[in-house]
Amino acid sequence: EISEAISFQEFIQQEQNEQKFIAHCEENEKKSLQKELEPGKNYTILIGPEGDFSSEEIKSAIKAGFVPVTLGNTRLRTETAAIVAAHTAALINEFQ
Repeated sequence: EISEAISFQEFIQQEQNEQKFIAHCEENEKKSLQKELEPGKNYTILIGPEGDFSSEEIKSAIKAGFVPVTLGNTRLRTETAAIVAAHTAALINEFQ
């Protein structure tokens, strides 16, 4: 299902009954996505555009309940980061 495009602010304010994460590259406290994912749950994982999210977008997402996470020690391209996040979630659910 493809939904209509909405703004970032509209998206993060939507009621979501799942674990919510924002993966970004800013140097501040982040948790490991792998350690935060709970098996059998639904997830929303925000992956930023090329150049990353803005500081304001990150702050807004955290205020809306998104947990800041890292996908590892290397900086990934947007396309690769989405694949890594989806694969991490798949592996967590495989071993539930």
